[in-house]
Amino acid sequence: MIKFGTGGWRAIIGDEFTKANVQLLTWALARKMKDENAADKGFIIGYDRRFLSEEAAHWAAEVMAAENIRCDIINRESPTPLIMYAVSHADMPYGMAVTASHNPAIYNGIKVFMQGGRDADEIMTQAFEGYIEQLEGQTVPAVPFAEGLANGKIRLIDPMNEYVDSILSAIDVDAIRARGLKVALDPMYGVSKTALQTILLTTRCDVDVIHERHDTLFGGRLPAPNVKTLAGLMNYVEEHGCDIGIATDGDADRLGVIDDKVEFLHPNKILVLLYYYLLKYKGWHGAAVRNIATTHLLDKIADSFNERCYEVPVGFKYISGKMVETGAIIGGESSGGLTVRGHIQGKDGIYAAALLVEMIAKTGRPLSSLWQEITDEYGHFEMAEKDFRFSEEKKAKIYTTLMEDKLLPEFPLIIDRVSYMDGCKVYFKNGGWVIARFSGTEPLLRIFCEMPDMQQADKIATLLQNYLGV
Repeated sequence: MIKFGTGGWRAIIGDEFTKANVQLLTWALARKMKDENAADKGFIIGYDRRFLSEEAAHWAAEVMAAENIRCDIINRESPTPLIMYAVSHADMPYGMAVTASHNPAIYNGIKVFMQGGRDADEIMTQAFEGYIEQLEGQTVPAVPFAEGLANGKIRLIDPMNEYVDSILSAIDVDAIRARGLKVALDPMYGVSKTALQTILLTTRCDVDVIHERHDTLFGGRLPAPNVKTLAGLMNYVEEHGCDIGIATDGDADRLGVIDDKVEFLHPNKILVLLYYYLLKYKGWHGAAVRNIATTHLLDKIADSFNERCYEVPVGFKYISGKMVETGAIIGGESSGGLTVRGHIQGKDGIYAAALLVEMIAKTGRPLSSLWQEITDEYGHFEMAEKDFRFSEEKKAKIYTTLMEDKLLPEFPLIIDRVSYMDGCKVYFKNGGWVIARFSGTEPLLRIFCEMPDMQQADKIATLLQNYLGV
């Protein structure tokens, strides 16, 4: 069975990610569109730089064409946020990105988007999986790609200019131009270079790019921007005196940043900096939305501006859904994805990067100085993160312990409450917290702990780790 996790469907290439499964998934979506009388509005597909991504986009288009649904393919390797923008801008009922985002190179996958360009929610994916189950084992209809192009059922489009212009219209171009900032860009062999470099050059930034070639193995590294994978960017920022180093993950919906002191900014800090900037320096009003494993510093900032911070399960579909419901101005997660109201309703590392550059320009201050301003006012929040692989037997044992028997170790802190909304999260009276949950995109158990200092955060996370025997 094809199952959707927190970030779409992802599978190992040649194992479950096959032509047969890609076309089965697409056929199920085509049938769902017809049942909803949405087939006449058409469909959009985009793809990233992974092995078989372009081919898989063509396989999917062949099925849509066979079902007499016009299919527009973005005729270039595309950032996921560009695909989401195209779905929203063209007012399509659904769209698709062929990508496994930040997963290892042996993976590929598919993200499905709903009207407005937002991630498919749980209600949609559950219904979608039902269609897949009903159709499994049947012969999937398809027409040759060339035939679909010839009869107009498949069209090639390129909305890159419109996407870039939409971001330029949302930022203060003049303020950035006046600063002459030096920026180092690391696409991590992914798909952000064209869009982000165009935006930065248009705003007269001095831009240098590393790791830009097409490499389906991502240079032998995980295409996820973190302190371990961005050593090359850190060295470049230091050697060339850059104001900021910007990295994006494999499909450019997540962001990593190296600041002016050549320090890696944890995604929690990026999210906090942007929310604080929007409220204090741009004068915006509105709530924030974070997932259950993201910093509570957002809550303190929201409270100080008489706003609210909403907590949701992991999965950006929950963040975008809650933002639509509440009118929040920002939503994000500790893994590096965030979105800001007024753009697309999903993660966009390119727009977030442009806003960070605007922040440096408009405030006239480096990121390290702005972060110091925040910690001086709200205190320090440090997060320990641990990932563990497991056997199916071990997974079942951990699930029983935490989620069914609801057993916990003896923590050296007073517990305020425990949530089982998504994994097991323990909230402590001192404002700290720890969570253990199974990843929705990889076979991992993840433990996150936030405390006033890293030593305490690591101590509590290790205590839970030892208790679970991982």
